[in-house]
Amino acid sequence: MITKKDKNVDRKARHERVRKKVGGTAQKPRLNVYRSNQHIYAQVIDDVAGVTIASASTVDKEIAAQVKDLKKSEAAKIVGAEAAKRALAKGITEAVFDRGGYIYTGRVEQVAAGAREAGLKF
Repeated sequence: MITKKDKNVDRKARHERVRKKVGGTAQKPRLNVYRSNQHIYAQVIDDVAGVTIASASTVDKEIAAQVKDLKKSEAAKIVGAEAAKRALAKGITEAVFDRGGYIYTGRVEQVAAGAREAGLKF
């Protein structure tokens, strides 16, 4: 019988491999994306200090109200834009995009598009 590893195990392995080379600093932090079946999360992280500078997700009350009747990909774009706005408010203009081991398509791509439209460069 053929047994296949969980998809999330493969994703975590990809993410660990990428994280060896991709890191965020105070001047150019890392925009990290995590997606679950129902929600999407974006964090702007300074890896040197080990702190989250800004974050946004569909769980946040103000964002949840906006995305209530939208598709998940449309909600992801709003989350990316909101994370970028919060980072820009703290003086961050550039970031490194970390797709979290996910394929750069669908909701992950929409987070990046929303962040770019809001003014974050990567």
